[in-house]
Amino acid sequence: MTATIDTRAQGTSPYDADAGLAGIGTPPAAHRSHAPASHAASTPPSTPAPVRAPAPAPAPRSSAPSTLPNGGVGASGTGARRGVITVTASVGPRYGEILTPGALAFLALLHDRFDARRDELIAQRQLRRQDIADGGDPDFRASTRPVRDDPHWRVAGSRNAPGLEDRRVEITGPTDPKMTINALNSGARCWLADAEDASSPTWPNVIEGQLALHDAIRGTLAFTNEAGKEYTLRSADLVDLPTIVFRPRGWHLDEAHLRYTDANGITSSALGSLVDFGLYFFHNAAELIARGRGPYFYLPKLEGYREARLWNEVFEVAQDALGIPRGTVRATVLVETLPAAFEMEEILYELRDHCAGLNAGRWDYLFSVIKCFRTRGESYVLPDRAQVTMTAPFMRAYTELLVATCHKRGAHAIGGMSAFIPDRRNPEVTRQAFQQVAADKKREAGDGFDGTWVAHPDLIPVAEAEFDAVLGDAPNQVSRLRDDVVVGQHDLLDVASARRGGATVTSTGLRSNVTVAVRYLDAWLRGTGAAALDSLMEDAATAEISRSQVWQWIASGTLTDDDRQAITRERVEAILLDVVASLPHDHGNRIDDAAAIFRAVALEDDFPAFLTNPAYQGYLVGSPVDRP
Repeated sequence: MTATIDTRAQGTSPYDADAGLAGIGTPPAAHRSHAPASHAASTPPSTPAPVRAPAPAPAPRSSAPSTLPNGGVGASGTGARRGVITVTASVGPRYGEILTPGALAFLALLHDRFDARRDELIAQRQLRRQDIADGGDPDFRASTRPVRDDPHWRVAGSRNAPGLEDRRVEITGPTDPKMTINALNSGARCWLADAEDASSPTWPNVIEGQLALHDAIRGTLAFTNEAGKEYTLRSADLVDLPTIVFRPRGWHLDEAHLRYTDANGITSSALGSLVDFGLYFFHNAAELIARGRGPYFYLPKLEGYREARLWNEVFEVAQDALGIPRGTVRATVLVETLPAAFEMEEILYELRDHCAGLNAGRWDYLFSVIKCFRTRGESYVLPDRAQVTMTAPFMRAYTELLVATCHKRGAHAIGGMSAFIPDRRNPEVTRQAFQQVAADKKREAGDGFDGTWVAHPDLIPVAEAEFDAVLGDAPNQVSRLRDDVVVGQHDLLDVASARRGGATVTSTGLRSNVTVAVRYLDAWLRGTGAAALDSLMEDAATAEISRSQVWQWIASGTLTDDDRQAITRERVEAILLDVVASLPHDHGNRIDDAAAIFRAVALEDDFPAFLTNPAYQGYLVGSPVDRP
């Protein structure tokens, strides 16, 4: 079954295509006139916009001839065109409640406005990444210094955003019905409802996750597992439950089961980010407001202020289209890429009327550091993942700068995820997990973070106790300015500080990387995006670290410190074969496919920017778990 909605018959777009497109320092008047009165403190500095370099040609996602305008990717300077969203996959029970004509029309509108711009930004990412690989170190932008130097502007923060004032402990997890109920019953202050790194983007996971959120927001969600165990929400009143903060997929991911055809007839996969955001916002924004909450989002994988600007414009168009006042949306940006660490204030500025805070996405940040410096030689090689702690000087610089930046601008600073998880069948593992998590959260609370993440309900009291000790009855510590923090370019780029501190590359760490990557990919290809492996919660970010470290170690000619043996393709291949042979090949396993993906993303000369892109298109789409 397919469903098609053609929005071209709905008339001319009422939206000004140039609204919000001015550069930093010169936002259009429409920005201010639509902002709620309470956001008046975010008046921007009067500075000239930075000069923009010509945008590179976007990477085509369609099969159109490259002689067409913009390489075959639809673009519009007026916003007047209308496109079509087509469902190309089979649909399961109740899918029609999410894939409604109105929702598909809304997705088409978002793609009309932002599809080509996204492609341009992805191309700019590639150019910047190559520049760093060629020796150009990232730095704080001179062109945007007036924004950083202006002391007056502030972000919206938690003002007029009920449920976001106190975020001391947030639980994370995917949006399937069981995990949705468990998260909302957990007692955390917020729930990161994750359609990104903790979710395998199968078609059922995408749509049934939207259904679970739809029902949970309305207090009707219930689930019975195969053994007959029933799961129900502890309250039908949304304000009694953790505040939902939804994380859509990043800009780099497509959605293969929805096709976007622009007004020129050019067809390509829909954008996963706009699909996730659009369906959630269309169905739930007004309902969340009516029930005492709001449409709140985590924004992943941003690499700079231009990508934040694009999200801000998405929010403006979405709110206008559904008659919701601008400034109602609140977004927390994950600072999980090295380039973004140099543009934290600019990111806050671009999103200021819609921004709640920043999050220290530590695992993806490590992945980004490896990715950026993967060809820069031995001095940029990181040690075993298990030995890269948050006290490593370059990581401490990143988190200290994040807290100082947030509080300077009235934003919440949210700490990252400790990967340790308890095991209710193993008291010693649980004791060690509690000990590790308590130490991690004590450091964060002491440094000024306003909240943190955990991946398991049993860790909520542990993390909460550390934040209670610092916050007391206060909802946050945004007022605590970290004027003592001085972080420069060298501090953020001092990757070698980890190994200078005694951390090493070991044969055990090498084998662990191979094992984690293969086991996680096997779970991901079976439809599970967050997997508990050896008492650690692994997701796409930690799998990315595992494979990218292996690639970098091979490219750098790294020796393992314990045996002084070179890390080569042949050595890794031997480990891979041994790992594959040691894993149980139960019914429905995808171990061989996982090994093939690992070879492609860790052992080939080319380095894919994300392992999830080739794994999704080549192995997940069309597989048994990808069908309702």
